[in-house]
Amino acid sequence: SEYSLTRSRLRGVVSRRFIRASSAKLQELMERELSGHDLVALFLDGKSFGDDEMVIAIGVTLTGDKVMLGMVQTASENTRVCREFLKSLVARGLQYEQGLLCVLDGAKGFHRAVREVFGSAAVIQRCRWHKRENVLEYLPLSKRPATRRKLQAAYQQPTYEQAKAALRRVRSVLALMNQSAARSLDDRLEETLTLHRLGLAEELRLSLATTNVIES
Repeated sequence: SEYSLTRSRLRGVVSRRFIRASSAKLQELMERELSGHDLVALFLDGKSFGDDEMVIAIGVTLTGDKVMLGMVQTASENTRVCREFLKSLVARGLQYEQGLLCVLDGAKGFHRAVREVFGSAAVIQRCRWHKRENVLEYLPLSKRPATRRKLQAAYQQPTYEQAKAALRRVRSVLALMNQSAARSLDDRLEETLTLHRLGLAEELRLSLATTNVIES
């Protein structure tokens, strides 16, 4: 009917207007200047949406404010895409020369890209949540709860030495149970203890130990 046709056309007009408006806002977000932010930390992680991967960067300022820095749509978390993404943030004014704590998951593309773009100015904290889940994936379901608790308890230790000793004890148990799980724990284990080595307070370690801020 004529009424239905009119409603359909109206919906099309509203949809096109929304697309144009949201595209303009997205462009504004992706091109805005970043030099005004005194950043001390950067979270970098990839999230799946259907067949696509969105690599997302969130910064934390010296005063504790979280800043959405940008995102890139890609098929995978490969080094080239991540490197170009980080370079685009630098081109927009991201300051890192004074030192930047980079909280990453275990993707090798992220790790290489951060090293290539930020060099020695980057201090990497590997996401403890991803590390823990990677280890648990190798274990039978019956063994996971106890191992999860032991890993969490190790990372909650107040000093680097105590946390490292507790992780070694967990590693000894895993070696008898599942060598693949033990090797997974070994992989860049020191990077999961960066916050301990920096001597940060427990409250800051809780906030900066994982990339979960991106999910939040």
